[in-house]
Amino acid sequence: MATTIPPPNTEDTPRPERLKPGGPGNGGLRNLLPAEGSLQVMQGYSPPASSSAIWVFIASICMSFAALTSALIVRQGASTDWRHITLPSVLFLSTLMLLSSSFMLDVARRRVAAFMNGTEKEAGVAKLWLYATLGLGLLFVAGQYMAWLQLRSQGLYLATNPNSSFFYVLTAIHALHVLGGLGGLLRVIRKFGRSTLRRSTLTATSYYWHFMGVLWIYLFVLLWVKI
Repeated sequence: MATTIPPPNTEDTPRPERLKPGGPGNGGLRNLLPAEGSLQVMQGYSPPASSSAIWVFIASICMSFAALTSALIVRQGASTDWRHITLPSVLFLSTLMLLSSSFMLDVARRRVAAFMNGTEKEAGVAKLWLYATLGLGLLFVAGQYMAWLQLRSQGLYLATNPNSSFFYVLTAIHALHVLGGLGGLLRVIRKFGRSTLRRSTLTATSYYWHFMGVLWIYLFVLLWVKI
């Protein structure tokens, strides 16, 4: 004999509560409505995306440059035509720019966090620091291009000798990765302007940009000593 199951009573179904950050049960913020309709607060406290991807990417970059460093050392040891070159002076200025941009991005990250928490009312200040970081990054890439022009004026091209080849390859690959970081900064600025920026996005971008600065210091010392 068939039995009939009555439909569930929708009035007994719990509705999402408007909880404030820090209150009980906030582990399920994915299912909560913004407290008092504040989208800004929810963007700050929504569950961050997994940060493993950025660390995997950084690890792959490290392995790539480690392989290039090993190739440089082996090639120098087996070479009879290795001629040391003087590093273009513009590299010292571009190094300062990249390190300064890393500092500015850290300031921008704290400003954005303060704005998301509601302790800072003006978003323009945080955005100004982001634009300053972006500008210094562009100047760093321009400095790399000027360094290549200086080497060309000395008659040193990609295929002139082994050490000039490594100089062009190492600096060009790093500059391409810096351009990728600049794209990430543009994405952060665009999302921040639309109030859809997550802290996890800004944090991952900051980690990558700081890594670009550390990697460049390593390359600068390597070029100075070996090239």
